[in-house]
Amino acid sequence: MKIIIEGAGQTGSHLAKMLSVESNEIAVIDSDSARIRQLATQADVVTLQGPPSNIGLLKEAGCADADLFIAVNPRMDQSVNIVSALLAKKLGTKRVIARIDDQAYLSPENKLLFKDMGLDMMFFPEKSASDEIVDMLRSNTSADTLDFARGKLQLTVFKLDDDSPLLDMNVAEFAHAVKQKQADADFRIVAISRGGKTIIPKFDTGFKYHDFLYIIARRDAMPALMKFLGKDKIDIRRVMILGGSEIGHMVAEKLATMKLDDIKLIDINREHCRYLSEVLPDEVSVVCGDVRNSDFLLEEDMRSYQAVLSFTGNDEVNILACVVAKKLGVPRVIAQVENLEYLRLAEEMGVDTVINKKLITASRIFKFTLSDKVRSVRYVSGTDAEVLEYTAAPDSRVTKGILKDIEFPSDAIIGGVIRGGDSFIAVGHTHIEPYDRVAVFALPEAVKEVDKMFR
Repeated sequence: MKIIIEGAGQTGSHLAKMLSVESNEIAVIDSDSARIRQLATQADVVTLQGPPSNIGLLKEAGCADADLFIAVNPRMDQSVNIVSALLAKKLGTKRVIARIDDQAYLSPENKLLFKDMGLDMMFFPEKSASDEIVDMLRSNTSADTLDFARGKLQLTVFKLDDDSPLLDMNVAEFAHAVKQKQADADFRIVAISRGGKTIIPKFDTGFKYHDFLYIIARRDAMPALMKFLGKDKIDIRRVMILGGSEIGHMVAEKLATMKLDDIKLIDINREHCRYLSEVLPDEVSVVCGDVRNSDFLLEEDMRSYQAVLSFTGNDEVNILACVVAKKLGVPRVIAQVENLEYLRLAEEMGVDTVINKKLITASRIFKFTLSDKVRSVRYVSGTDAEVLEYTAAPDSRVTKGILKDIEFPSDAIIGGVIRGGDSFIAVGHTHIEPYDRVAVFALPEAVKEVDKMFR
């Protein structure tokens, strides 16, 4: 696939590195010579320096026969991204995507307007991140959770601490132990993250201290799993937000509609606090203070909150604030961490969930490089794998026999299936039928092969 990326900032550079690994032909345009030089040393891509909406430069990049154009320049007015994407479409690019920074553009009527103009998708990274955070809080668990088919299937991440009952078990023994407690508790471990490496487990794969288990289950099986693993349901009624950034602002607005008992937002900038107190709903109380000061957090009664979310714009502050919250007994903590090198560190320090805008954005855009049978691509913190939801096409390879006989890629695993109104966990004797919705956990090197299985 021939892909052109406009913008070599953090998001554009991450996309270029990720997509170039997939044997795509990548060209990147940016007006900043330093960013272009740095990217050229990190990824196998063609780089072009100059204004992103320059027609001559767009032609030189190959827009006439490109499959995908991604406008992700974060440092210019959003109109530059939109104009360059529309120019690319007019020059011949099949599909174009633009990053925006105005939520109003995503209203149904405005999306239709831009669609008519030729823009295939607009994305607002901060909105995508805030949506995911609120969905996580709605799950009311102390573990990271993703829903499929409106919660009929759930993918949950569990960390094995030093007192975990699983440390002397393997996958098969764990499944047997849970079944003894609840016979109909259908679930499957789709991956184990260990020391920064993602493992697709076998039945005899043993567990180790500090492993992260990625388990897919029917919703009715989740309570038995949570109980066995020592994870509790949390009635989240009080939420503290650290940092009045765009994500913090959006999350506060969304939470204000959920009829919680207390939503408190803390920011260090007095002028910004004044602004937030004017524009946020009355359900949100705004406090000015330094979240780096643990005495201040104690005075604000942090220990009485069920969830603490940190979006200060500083990765180190976000991680440490969540560590403090965890030490004070807060059951659910979520930190925004944009430095990819800090993701594993944050999880090892006890942060329940790490939010990274680049990875969320990359997952959404990655969907455009796959077939039309993929319904969604989801990023899960703590692993380099993707969670994909497919619709099985009639006569596709995945429907040609039971799973253990169809040579499904070894670096991927089918976790669950939704068929009509029913959902179930996939096993070796499961037969995927046409139009089934299928949840797949796949390492990057297996995604293209998985995609072929569903066409």
